Amino acid sequence: MFDPIHQECLPISKPRKCTHAGLVSFLQEIVSRYEANRIVFVCIGTDRSTGDALGPLVGTKLQELGYTQVIGTLADPCDASSLERYLASIDGEKIVVAIDACLGHPSSVGQFLVNNQPLQPAESVGTALPAVGHYSIAAVVNQRGPKPYLTLQTTSLFQVVRMVDQIVDAIDSTVAIVTERS
Repeated sequence: MFDPIHQECLPISKPRKCTHAGLVSFLQEIVSRYEANRIVFVCIGTDRSTGDALGPLVGTKLQELGYTQVIGTLADPCDASSLERYLASIDGEKIVVAIDACLGHPSSVGQFLVNNQPLQPAESVGTALPAVGHYSIAAVVNQRGPKPYLTLQTTSLFQVVRMVDQIVDAIDSTVAIVTERS
C-alpha cells in the first residue's frame, strides 16, 4: 500500500532514540519534504490499557487542536481490531506518520524511537499486525518484561501523559506552522 510513496521518503535508517528536541527535528525533516496536507497521523493503541492509550491520547489532543488528518482517538481507537480497515481507507498520496507506545530497555523509558520507516504495532506483545507508516514515532512508556500485557496495563499514567504532551507539542510546533486547521 505504501511502497510507491515510500520511494520519496528520507533514506531508511535504524530507529533513533531521542527526547522532545529530537522529535521536533524529526518532524521538521518530514515537514520540509512534504506539503502538510499530505501528512496523516495514525495514532495506534487502545483506551483499555494505560500504557497502550498513548496513541489514542495523542490523536484526541491533535483533534482538539484542530488537526483533521488524524486516525485513532479515545472515541475511535485505531487498535488491533480496526487497524487494517483504517489503513485501507488512507489515500495512497498521503504520507503516514505512525505513533504508538512500546516497551524497551529500562534506560530508554521516557524516550522516543523515531524512524524513517514503518512501525510494527503490537510487536512487544507478540501480535502480528501490518506495518504502519512511512515514518514512525514509538514512545518507550515502560520497560520490556516477561508479561508485556500486564506491563502495559500497569504503566504509569503520569509517564504516558507526559510523553503524549511532548509528542503533541512537537507536532504542533512544527506541523502547525503549515497545516490548515478547520
